[in-house]
Amino acid sequence: MKIVLADHFGMCFGVRDAIAQAEELAEQAPLTILGELVHNPIVRERLRAQGVAESSLDQPGATSGPVMITAHGASDAKRAAWREHGFHVVDGTCPLVRHAHEQLKQLVAAGYFPVVIGKVGHVEVRGLTEDFPEARVVDLPSDILKLPRRDRYGVISQTTQPVDRVRALVAEIERLHPASEVGFVDTVCKPTKDRQSALRKLIDVAEVIVVVGGRESNNTRQLVETCRAAGRRAFHIERPDELRSEWFDGISVVGLTAGTSTLRETVDAVFRRLEEIARTRP
Repeated sequence: MKIVLADHFGMCFGVRDAIAQAEELAEQAPLTILGELVHNPIVRERLRAQGVAESSLDQPGATSGPVMITAHGASDAKRAAWREHGFHVVDGTCPLVRHAHEQLKQLVAAGYFPVVIGKVGHVEVRGLTEDFPEARVVDLPSDILKLPRRDRYGVISQTTQPVDRVRALVAEIERLHPASEVGFVDTVCKPTKDRQSALRKLIDVAEVIVVVGGRESNNTRQLVETCRAAGRRAFHIERPDELRSEWFDGISVVGLTAGTSTLRETVDAVFRRLEEIARTRP
């Protein structure tokens, strides 16, 4: 059984830097993360072992002085609320998420009606929209039918959306609102695009694909959905011990990839476990 690792996989620089920042702060003083720093249980366990606590972003109140915004970002309103309650707010927002915030602000300032393509209720999407009460989120084509009539729509996306899906939804907005101007800024991050592109190559050569990452990770789930939409079996796991040898009965080529919040050491451990399964097959 051959194991093929994707050309691009695993942790992106934004997540890596946020984790390093949290660990450095935790060495200096007690730290509270406002939500899940990243959607990865292994990372969260490691941070808890270092004394890092978690609290809800929505309810200002923590036992530590410094609190940290997660890599997913937050609205200006939420940041202000925490500062007003006397907390020192440290920003762990991924720079590419911050870029999406800036693009949406610029569109609104230019007179566009704010539209965010992304998963309703996701922490990043909430952060993008909360400063703009009239903003609408488009997750499905049916959501476009609910958009209020406006002369100008300013569209960005959650950074971890598949870019082909985003472009298709933008095209549908244009089709359903032919009299309106649609200003679109592509805010899908490059790491997400790289991992999606590398996955398409895996799909061409692998019979089964293992996707490693947190079950609450949007970009990891998108990798799984891309596999299945292309007719490939995909197994979404968080840890190597979840692998089952019977999944690979009769399989000659297995693809391996991981979401942008997955540690390299976890991917390496999964690869080694796949090698063990390959060696013990009859």
